[in-house]
Parts: sequence; structure tokens; C-alpha cells
Amino acid sequence: MTNTIIKPAFLCLAVCMYALFCTSCESTKNSVYFLNQHDTTIESPNIAPEVIIHNNDLLSISVSTLSTQASAVFNSPNTTGTASTSSAGNTVQASGYLVNSDGYIKFPFLGAVKASGLSEQQLEDTITHALISKQFAIEPIVTIRHLNFKVTVLGEVNHPAVLTVTSERISFLEAIGLAGDLTIYAKRDNVLLIREENNKKIVRRINLNSSSLFTSPYYYLKSNDVIYVEPNKAKVASAGRNQYLVPILLSALSFAAILVQVFKN
Repeated sequence: MTNTIIKPAFLCLAVCMYALFCTSCESTKNSVYFLNQHDTTIESPNIAPEVIIHNNDLLSISVSTLSTQASAVFNSPNTTGTASTSSAGNTVQASGYLVNSDGYIKFPFLGAVKASGLSEQQLEDTITHALISKQFAIEPIVTIRHLNFKVTVLGEVNHPAVLTVTSERISFLEAIGLAGDLTIYAKRDNVLLIREENNKKIVRRINLNSSSLFTSPYYYLKSNDVIYVEPNKAKVASAGRNQYLVPILLSALSFAAILVQVFKN
């Protein structure tokens, strides 16, 4: 009698556990980067895109001259500290020259200087020429860096984050690596890249199962790019089924425990 009642209970429990296990299974074929890529040398035309200055950018501008006092004046930024989040999740303070909504920065002695639409090298040349022509400095060395170069990684990654990139150069794979890599539930063949250029949103789909990324113009990211990794079918199905299977599994466990306790007594 005891075995007759207990066996169906454990059979029910086994079926529930098997069903729950099956929902977590995913083909390893879809979980591999650059599937079927053999040893080779790929001629890639990709170079990191030139960093262009836009409105609301925060710039570090350093000027080196023969005069220490003159250099100190030029190197005093015209903004107070602003908070940003680094790739490690730390909040840091940055201060620099803010490009206003009209595309200008306010630089000591030079006043308003057009910055938006220029590359860093072009703005360096503009400031250098202005300082020399107005005799504010002799042979100045001007260096410009972005303080707010960042990319965002969202979705099925282990550590979604806004990544501050101090080197102003980051590849698609580096961004995913800094976000803790994709989870096992990530849809690797359809990763979304969102980029804003010339007041337009550019949306591209990237297939990480294919080696075509190596020659893609989107291999290197630009500032303010957003990567979104969608969940695969296994994650969606698992979330839906687990909503029903978990209560059933818990009920089966409770029922089996009660039966064992009853017949033990």
C-alpha cells in the first residue's frame, strides 16, 4: 500500500524536475562566437573612427607653453565637476570645457571658439593658430581629449553598464567584455547597435556567430553608441514555463514529503 501511493508521488516529482531541466537547455551551436571560423588572416579595412566633437561634449584641453603662469591660465576649465560612471561602476568627477548648445566653448583670452563638428585635431590646430596669431603664447602645444566618451551595453549581459572610455577607442567585443560577456540566454546572432549621427538614429543588427564582424564598419564603436542584447527563445520560454512549473514542483515536493511522513508514522 505504501509503495503504491509513494511511487506515483515520486514519479510526478521526477516528471516536473525533468520538464524544468528541459526549459534551461539551449543549443551550444547558438552560444559560440564566430562559428566555423578557422585559423586565417583577415584583411580588415577597419580603423577606429575619428572622434568628432558634438554639442554638450565635455573636453579636456591642455596647453603647454614656455610660461608656467600662462599655461596655468589656459588649463583652468570653464565647468565645475560633473558626475559620470566608469566601467567599474564607480562614480567619478570630471571637469573640462563644455561645448554649449550652439557648438562653442569659452576659452581664456580667445572667447567663444567653434568646436562642434570639428575633430580633436582640427580644434587643436584652431586654438594653436589663434594663440600664436594673437601673441598669447609662443609655440604652444595643445592637446584635446573627450571626457564623456561612453558606450552603453544593455540586455542579456552579466553586468549592464554605461562604460566610460578614457582611450576614446573601443571595439564591439571590448564593450561586451567590459559588460561581463553575454549570458547563456543571449541571442548572439541578432545583437542590436544603435548609433546617433547627424540627428538620425542608425540601427544595425550584428551577428556574433559570424566572423563578418571583423570587417564590419561597426567593429569599432563611437561615443554614445548603445548595444542591446536580446534574450533568446530559450530564455523567453523558460520564463513563461517556470511561472507555471515552479508552483507545481513545490506542490509535488510538499505532497511527497507529507506522504513520506504519514507512512513513516
